Amino acid sequence: MEWDVVIIGGGAAGLMCARVAGLRGRRVLVVEHANRCGKKILMSGGGRCNFTNTGTTPGNFLSANPHFCKSALARFTPTHFIGLVEQHRIGYHEKELGQLFCDDSSKRIVAMLLQECADAGVTVETSCSVERITQEQGHFRVATTRGTHAAASLVVATGGLSIPSMGATGFGYEIARQFGHTVLATRAGLVPLTLSGKHLDHYQDLSGLSLPVEVHCDGARFRNQLLFTHRGISGPGILQISSYWQPGKDLSIDLLPAEDAAEFLAGRQARQPASELRTVLGDALPKRLAQRLCDVWLGSKPMRQYRPAELRQIGAQLNAWPMVPSGTEGYRTAEVTLGGVDTNEVSSSTMESRRVRGLYFIGEVLDVTGHLGGYNFQWAWASGHAAGNVV
Repeated sequence: MEWDVVIIGGGAAGLMCARVAGLRGRRVLVVEHANRCGKKILMSGGGRCNFTNTGTTPGNFLSANPHFCKSALARFTPTHFIGLVEQHRIGYHEKELGQLFCDDSSKRIVAMLLQECADAGVTVETSCSVERITQEQGHFRVATTRGTHAAASLVVATGGLSIPSMGATGFGYEIARQFGHTVLATRAGLVPLTLSGKHLDHYQDLSGLSLPVEVHCDGARFRNQLLFTHRGISGPGILQISSYWQPGKDLSIDLLPAEDAAEFLAGRQARQPASELRTVLGDALPKRLAQRLCDVWLGSKPMRQYRPAELRQIGAQLNAWPMVPSGTEGYRTAEVTLGGVDTNEVSSSTMESRRVRGLYFIGEVLDVTGHLGGYNFQWAWASGHAAGNVV
């Protein structure tokens, strides 16, 4: 069959691109190998979909080319997507830090996108896998399990490697390489970190305990929750820093991010001279964690027995507690994939390949990765919109 545009991937970016192209009168086919579109949308945000972030800026994204995302993000903002959500009368709320979630179910976002595509005359085929792609005389031929399709424009919106149980594969990277594109090394992002050996032994039985921290690594820092798990550490703060962490690097964790720990201890020494350090720390930290810190590293004695220099040293440790991850939980639980198609070989305004005319890459398959909190969906909407306006 002949189409103007074939889009491989019926996720957030692919559906947005299809909608915009369809509204321009283009004949659009979306090919999705899973049995339904938008599976990652459906599971995101605990089933309520953190569909954008009102504070989105280019600084919320990682890429070997940090300028690449600017054009698309400027032309399709959170306000634009919120307008679409409101048009479909989908209730939403801000959870924290500009993160917008559906009031009820993420199914509403998928239904909205599919309805928009249907209204724009887009054809969507699910349970349809691509077997082969060739290019002949300026047209792409896409052989699928449901027949062969031809189109002048081919859009790769296949996502990354994260959460393979949702159907994620590296197919988009294979297409990129087939047409001469560079694919930058990929790794799991927004992912829990694992501990091993004595590092795991020290914290493993604290599983389920959480606390607010500020975590630092490689010049990046995030203030949010840390959660101890059976395998290591997680929580929003750790997921954020995981995109910056590399094997061999240590984390520095401020366990008392709201105050100078040395000043806190000096004040408690003056007011509670008879209290033990473990008791004082138990007022500022979860008691089980305070007990563990004292049992393994800090020791504990009545506050009156500490010299000022000792309290300053303990305070410095608490504001920069070292932790040594051994790895990550990998793509199985990662929310995103870092790396991907090299953006230096793609137009930042149209998402078109600089190597092959008519070939486009959008969404997570590109080397653009957002922070936790709705930014990756906003990149999907923005990059899909950019391509949809020109395919």
